[in-house]
Amino acid sequence: MHVPDGFLDVPTSIATGAVAVAAIAVALPRSRREVADDRGAPLVGIVATVIFAAQMINFPVGAGTSGHLIGGTLAAVLVGPATGLLCLSVVLIVQAFLFADGGVTALGTNITLMGMVTVLVGWGVFRGVIAALPRGRSSLVAASAVGAFVSVPAAAAVFVLLFALGGEVPVPLDAMLAAMVGWHSLIGIGEAVITALIVSAVLATRPDLVHGARFERARRTPRMREAAAA
Repeated sequence: MHVPDGFLDVPTSIATGAVAVAAIAVALPRSRREVADDRGAPLVGIVATVIFAAQMINFPVGAGTSGHLIGGTLAAVLVGPATGLLCLSVVLIVQAFLFADGGVTALGTNITLMGMVTVLVGWGVFRGVIAALPRGRSSLVAASAVGAFVSVPAAAAVFVLLFALGGEVPVPLDAMLAAMVGWHSLIGIGEAVITALIVSAVLATRPDLVHGARFERARRTPRMREAAAA
């Protein structure tokens, strides 16, 4: 999913850079509200580190194609969508400047696709699924997995849209859309599995630190909250 230098023209790269800067500017004050106490602050660093390490590991999806965790939904569920975007942005900046993973001129594009799109889509799907499922920890895990799965091909589809606007190489867009969404749907399965495993593990040990679990607790009736406290 990392977009290298030269795939998109200069105006498109500048535009996505502006979108990325605006998204980060909006996320900064919101992140302060998501991480309201000292208990959640260490988890932010842990999430960024886990995503950075996990993106270095590729898994095969067939026909010589491999994928890796993006982590947008995972970060949004664990630390909140605004803080999750900041985590992804830091990871992508370090990768671009220190590891040449994704182009420097395409950094705004990568933050827009892998940060903003995956976080917003994954978080939105997660909230929708949570509202539809019965209460329980398994619902949180399932919603995280569905959000993670949908977020990956969604980011691929947005990339095709950007390429249609400013791609530097003439490629049939229908073929590109089918290939990108098709392969990234397979990658999304791996994203969903990894996300579900990590969210499940954190819920089993420290559910109070999971940002997404706040909405599960908010849906409880007063009687349920009293029973849980007892």
